[in-house]
Amino acid sequence: MFHSFRSRKGIGIIAAVLVLAWMALTYNNLIVQRTVVDTAWAGVETQYQRRLDLVPNLVATVEGAANFEKSTFTDVTEARNKATSAQTQNERIEAYGSFDSALSRLLVTVEAYPQLKATQSFQDLMAQLEGTENRVAVARKDYNEAVRSYTVTVSRFPTVLLARLFGFGPKEFFTSSDDAANAPVVDFSS
Repeated sequence: MFHSFRSRKGIGIIAAVLVLAWMALTYNNLIVQRTVVDTAWAGVETQYQRRLDLVPNLVATVEGAANFEKSTFTDVTEARNKATSAQTQNERIEAYGSFDSALSRLLVTVEAYPQLKATQSFQDLMAQLEGTENRVAVARKDYNEAVRSYTVTVSRFPTVLLARLFGFGPKEFFTSSDDAANAPVVDFSS
């Protein structure tokens, strides 16, 4: 009887050690996954900030060379200010969408001014903006991939139990605004 008790006690200790080891490994994996998501989000913000920093130069160049209605510039400036002052991640995602729309409207308006498109400063700004757009797209893709991986990890059984216990909640994907689906095609090559 005593031997059977010791055997059960040993099995119980081994089981407890295995469960604790699984919990530690799973928790550490969740931390890594969350850090990857946070790092990817920082990449999105960095690229959007780069883009936001280009806008004052673009607006100044366009404003100096073309006689636009003021509402176009006001919309871009307000959208930029909203994007730079957003506090939460969801507010930033929404503000970036509004900024995308306002910037698209500005670029469509510029198409009517061939003399502006021919200036070197405008061409330089557009090249920088194009490069930034590519960086934004890559950063958004990387972020969404990190969120997908994280979501799969925190949703899988039995990890979901530990994730809930330690507060590893879902993360939001970066989705395009409704206006992005109708984004105009802008070609300044002519």
